Amino acid sequence: MAARFEIPNRILVAIGGNATHPEDIEGTSREQKIIASSTAQALLPLALQDNELVITHGNGPVVGKILMRQAMTRDVIAPMPLDICVAHSQGGIAYLLVQSLESALREADSSRHVACLLTQVEVDETDPAFQEPSKPIGPFYEKNEALRIGDKMGWIMREDAGRGWRHVVPSPKPKHVCDISLVQVLARRGTVVIAGGGGGIPVVRGPKGVRRGIEAVIDKDLTSAHMANILGIELLVILTSVPKLTTNFGTTRQKDLDSVTMRELKALSAEGHFPPGSMGPKIEAAIRFLDGGGERVIIAHLNELMPALYGKTGTHITADDV
Repeated sequence: MAARFEIPNRILVAIGGNATHPEDIEGTSREQKIIASSTAQALLPLALQDNELVITHGNGPVVGKILMRQAMTRDVIAPMPLDICVAHSQGGIAYLLVQSLESALREADSSRHVACLLTQVEVDETDPAFQEPSKPIGPFYEKNEALRIGDKMGWIMREDAGRGWRHVVPSPKPKHVCDISLVQVLARRGTVVIAGGGGGIPVVRGPKGVRRGIEAVIDKDLTSAHMANILGIELLVILTSVPKLTTNFGTTRQKDLDSVTMRELKALSAEGHFPPGSMGPKIEAAIRFLDGGGERVIIAHLNELMPALYGKTGTHITADDV
């Protein structure tokens, strides 16, 4: 088991899209409110501490459903481009999280504020990802149904880590988080800041700094690592739907990882233990964060945040010289 350590003063917590919108729900507003409330309770003990706390969240299941809703009504209502769909999902998810977390804080007699910043993230228009869509969004389908839907909607459908077939879209690397200074100012004032939702709204920068949206979904964990490095945050916590990283997942040789160095993690990744459609981006984000000066990454289940922070569970990843 990972050793117990002190919780640092500056933390970024990245909540996975499948943790805030599990696969086994219909996605009704009532369900999403219940899940947001549960997420708030998991975050509450950390939010009650005197710290600089930044929260990011995924949007894969939600933005996929927004696209599906548009596809089904496209003969009646003009569809929105993907960047605006990302903005819609970012605002909707964050609204529920802000409301739920502030309500939980008030119930605990805390006056701490929670704020959401609609976040644009610059990407490179020539990023190879635009020619090789790979980011899974939306629900899972059986192969035949996926191919039928893909053909009907003009979507690219691919198998996702043995879990089913999903719609895939371009996922360029984040280059710059717009208005990151505002995140820093609010966090330093004690506000819990929710930003970078869904990896951020993808934009490209033109002459004189003029920005425009581009159709893509940026990986939330890569944006989270980038944000944390810019803000000088020591600890990146990635909360997901599994308690720990594992090697040889789904086999008789499956093994939990309690703690691992960056060098060891790179070797395991090279051996193929972390598929691109599931844990792969989280591993890449962890490595980028540590390479960029971060001290520790924890990957843990959403409902085990505090035990993970105290070293009782989760996978703890450290730089090689720690």
